Amino acid sequence: MRIVVLDDYQQVAADFADWDGLGAEVEFVPRPIRDDDDLVAVLTGAEVVVAMRERTPFTADRLARLPDLRLLVTTGRVNASIDADAARAQGIVVCGTESTTSATPELTWGLILSVVRSIPVEDASVRNGGWQQTVGGDLDGHRLGVVGLGRLGTKVARVGQAFGMDVVAWSQNLDAERARGLGVRAVSKEELLSTSDVLTIHYRLSDRSRGLISTAELEMMKPNAVLVNTSRAGLVDTDALIAALESGRIRGAGLDVHDLEPLPVDHRLRSTPRTVLTPHLGYVTEDTYRIFFTQAVENIAAWAKGQPIRVLG
Repeated sequence: MRIVVLDDYQQVAADFADWDGLGAEVEFVPRPIRDDDDLVAVLTGAEVVVAMRERTPFTADRLARLPDLRLLVTTGRVNASIDADAARAQGIVVCGTESTTSATPELTWGLILSVVRSIPVEDASVRNGGWQQTVGGDLDGHRLGVVGLGRLGTKVARVGQAFGMDVVAWSQNLDAERARGLGVRAVSKEELLSTSDVLTIHYRLSDRSRGLISTAELEMMKPNAVLVNTSRAGLVDTDALIAALESGRIRGAGLDVHDLEPLPVDHRLRSTPRTVLTPHLGYVTEDTYRIFFTQAVENIAAWAKGQPIRVLG
């Protein structure tokens, strides 16, 4: 049995699980897949593939070019970049893993604090022999606006409350009673945008939510507001955000997700002012990887015995 573990960017997947116990040929691919032909070349002869979240899409066309594939394991319980119907039609079993719910909220607050207090700028100043360059913003007594009050948004909201922030939330189907029980007030999208000092996004990307934050929404925001996105890049119109940052329309942005990943070297975001950029680190933690890869190995072992587990519907 040949197993290929894709997108092992940090070259650490081998350290987080007992791959040798599978008694199979296991290959770890440390680079991004370039295109369809590259994917086919890498996966030819592989019966099992482990996909890291949504880094490499598996469309119907791509799956059709992988006749050897029998088991596709994705880290996490949901992977929108896998055509599950096409996989089933081709006789490919698709399994997932559990994950933590703490890693992304923790990074969210790292980005919020980094933007509000200009930590990267001040760090660079000290390292270059300088001293204070900026005047930071405040959180206590200010408003945190949460777009999407699900598992992750709720954790972010609780930290905001610990900082003494007034926490409000909006989503298209937000249960106002549930929000109230969490100490969060449900508001309209317009109020959320126009009154929040920090706006953080924790929303599922769909055809309906794509471009949720664009020019009109950014123009509603306060001039000193900060926007943070650790969810999906498609929720925010990148060109509109860059224009808002370049013009000084909002205070700053912290972004962990990008339209193209890895972010191209010449991408405008790399030179956009008042930004803190991270390379999609939301789920990249030791505890999360330990769950991902340990359960991926368990999934493969169970499938090999004819008793697949954690099969995605």
